[in-house]
Amino acid sequence: MKPFIKWAGGKRQILAEINRYLPNDTKNRVYIEPFVGAGALFLELQPKKAVINDFNTELMLCYQVIKDNVEELITSLLVHREQHCKDHYYLVRSWDRDKNYNAYSSVEKAARLIYLNKTCYNGLYRVNSQGFFNVPIGLYKKPIICEENLLRELSNYLNTANIFMLNTDFEKALENIKTDCFVYFDPPYHSSVKTAFSKYQAGGFNEEEQIRLRDVFLDLTERGIPCLLSNADTPFIRELYRDKAFKIVNITARRAINSDRGGRGRVNEVLIKNYGELRII
Repeated sequence: MKPFIKWAGGKRQILAEINRYLPNDTKNRVYIEPFVGAGALFLELQPKKAVINDFNTELMLCYQVIKDNVEELITSLLVHREQHCKDHYYLVRSWDRDKNYNAYSSVEKAARLIYLNKTCYNGLYRVNSQGFFNVPIGLYKKPIICEENLLRELSNYLNTANIFMLNTDFEKALENIKTDCFVYFDPPYHSSVKTAFSKYQAGGFNEEEQIRLRDVFLDLTERGIPCLLSNADTPFIRELYRDKAFKIVNITARRAINSDRGGRGRVNEVLIKNYGELRII
C-alpha cells in the first residue's frame, strides 16, 4: 500500500534503501513508529502488530476515520471533488478558524485534511503560530482527491491487523515498550536554516526536541531495543549521534515537499541505527 496522503519527509522513494538496514527479525517484532506521518514504511511492511503515533491530531484522526468510517469519508471526499475550485478550497481551509470547528464531525475533519493536502501548494502541511492551516492552493489541473480503492484497502488492513493508534508526544508513545519491539523514528528533520519547514504543529520541532529524541534513543539502546532513525545529514545531527552506540549510514533522497527551496531535489540524509546486522532481501 502507498500512503493515502502527501507528507514532508515521506519515505516512498527510499524504501528500498531503508529495507536494507532493517533488523533481520523485523517481521517477528512489534513495529512502533512514534512519528508516523504518511506511514510509507509502515504500509510497506504491513506488520501484524504495530503502534503508530503522531503528534498531529488531525492526521491521526484521518487514520481512525479510515479504519472506522471509510465509506462516509469517501462520500465526503467525492463531494469536495465535485465542488473543487479556488473559492471552495479557501472556504474549506478557513474551517479551522471557525469557533465551532470542534463541533465538526470526525469525518468532516478528516475529509478536509485529505482534500486540502491533495489540492494545496506542493502537498505541504503547514500551520501558523495559532495552529491554523495556511498553505495556498496548488496549481493542479486534475488533482486526485479521492483514491477510493486505496482508502478501502487501508481500512481493511487497519481492521484486520493488530494496530494501536496514538496521538501523543513521541516519548509517551514509548512508555510501555518491550524488548520484542522494533522502533522506527522519522521525526521532523533538523535544519540550521531558520526558515526550514518544521511546522507540522504549532511550536515546531527544534534542536532541544532533537536532543530529547537522542536521549530516548540512547535509553532504548541500553535496554536492547533495536531502533532505526532517519534525519537530515547536518553537522548538528552527526555530533548528536557520535556515541559509539550508534552507526550512521549515508543516503541520498529526492525531496519535493519543503517550504525551503534548498531542501528540495537531491538531498543528503542519514539513517542511524543501534544494531549491527543487515536485513537480507
